[in-house]
Amino acid sequence: MVFWLEGSSMFDHLGIIVRDAESAAAFYAAALMPLGLPIIQRHPNGAFIVGEQSGDRFLYVGPDAPGFWNEDHKSSRSPIHICFSAPSREAVDTFYEAALANGGKGNGEPGDRERGYYAAYVLDPDGNNIEAVYKSA
Repeated sequence: MVFWLEGSSMFDHLGIIVRDAESAAAFYAAALMPLGLPIIQRHPNGAFIVGEQSGDRFLYVGPDAPGFWNEDHKSSRSPIHICFSAPSREAVDTFYEAALANGGKGNGEPGDRERGYYAAYVLDPDGNNIEAVYKSA
């Protein structure tokens, strides 16, 4: 059984390795802006941080693993699924269109998946399944 505290989040931060940081930056900047998640930090090697302005919760995306990751961590070695919360159905729609216009591939058009769960799915330039969801009561 899982218990959630009001205002809590499942993740503090995530990190993924990509083949082309420039195309990844264009994809994530465009796709996540409608969700209120801008690029808040850039690194000289092309890596960037997407997240809340406070920097409390974030996604690291870069061409190189941080030094503490082991040698087995490579780009798209094991495609992952990441789901971002959206503030509205319109934000999900905008996420989807922005992702497609910036190197993403459709993997599930915006729509109701089940009662109160409106989502869209795209594959980022490295094949990771990225979702935006709006949950209503």
